[in-house]
Amino acid sequence: MTADEPTPTPDRGADASSVHPLVRVGAEWAWRLLVLFAALVTLGYIVSKLETVLIPVGLALLASALLAPLVDWMQSRGVPRSAAVVVVLVAGIGVVAGILAFVVQQFVEGLPQLTDQFTQSVTQIQDWLTAGPFHFSEDQIRQAGDSVVTAVQDNREALTSGALTTATVIGEIFTGALLTLFTLIFFLYGGEQVWEFVTRIVPTGSRARVRLAGSQGFASLVGYVRATVVVAAADAVGIGAGLAILGVPLALPLASLVFIGAFIPIVGAFLTGFVAVFVALVTKGLVTALIVLGIIIGIMQLEGHVLQPLLLGRAVRLHPLAVVLAITAGIVLAGIVGGLLAVPIVAVLNTAIRSLLAPDPEAVLDEVEIDDPQVPLFPATPDEPK
Repeated sequence: MTADEPTPTPDRGADASSVHPLVRVGAEWAWRLLVLFAALVTLGYIVSKLETVLIPVGLALLASALLAPLVDWMQSRGVPRSAAVVVVLVAGIGVVAGILAFVVQQFVEGLPQLTDQFTQSVTQIQDWLTAGPFHFSEDQIRQAGDSVVTAVQDNREALTSGALTTATVIGEIFTGALLTLFTLIFFLYGGEQVWEFVTRIVPTGSRARVRLAGSQGFASLVGYVRATVVVAAADAVGIGAGLAILGVPLALPLASLVFIGAFIPIVGAFLTGFVAVFVALVTKGLVTALIVLGIIIGIMQLEGHVLQPLLLGRAVRLHPLAVVLAITAGIVLAGIVGGLLAVPIVAVLNTAIRSLLAPDPEAVLDEVEIDDPQVPLFPATPDEPK
């Protein structure tokens, strides 16, 4: 080969053709999936490190979805927005504090009766173990009780450290509550400015589309929160009425526990309902406990087949598998609060992503079945028209 002749280049087409198309496509999919997985892992790590900040912000966003329509209604009646925010927050905090105080009072008053009935039930179980088909001796039962006492005494130091940990958790909860309240105030008063500032990082050509998707996502969140409150109230009233009719102690505190648990869809009310089943079993016997279990199952069926399809629009209705997986992932990442926030996050992302991918983003609003489909991502600021 002379110096004037060009250097032959390798035939890359031949090299590519030597690899089977399935292997080539599989490799391309594999590295893309690995990149997506690495991004998700990184996002999860960041969320876990910033959960002290992100969880209060998420709770404030949920509360703003519940309270913003009230603030907007008061502003439309001529009340200054700052005054409307103060009135709504004070009223909301007062209602929550009053309900908690009433529930705690009922629990304190009913606890002695529950303790006596629990003691009688334990005595009956001991009698059944000694005189029943197992024929345990009294010495064996007494030794079992002594073993429990000894285990508690041996682990007293661990229990003390656990109490200190509990005190630390209470401090963190108090700090998170203050941060949630502080964030909620700004979301209710000037949330539109917050959203516009956040979306400035989006390229100018896509900024309007992203802001519209966020507004539609928040609209679905408003519908979700309203429906969840109604469903939770229906669960609490139904189960509480059943407990009261059957004469189960602490019917009102147990109904309040069901109401709180119902904010975690599908599993929340069912798990908290089992507490009512246990109390009924201990205090009223097996038959009453089975009746309470039947009431809970019936109410869950009513919730899943009537209330949720009726109250939730197509844009916020999620498949049960997606709900369960979202709750599980939320609990793994952030505990009970993660399970509470998981489904609202998925509902918002569901609507927002559909809006970004839809040829006509405005049509997505028609599927969000709430009273005012033009709800912005946050309430409008005082200087801007609604």
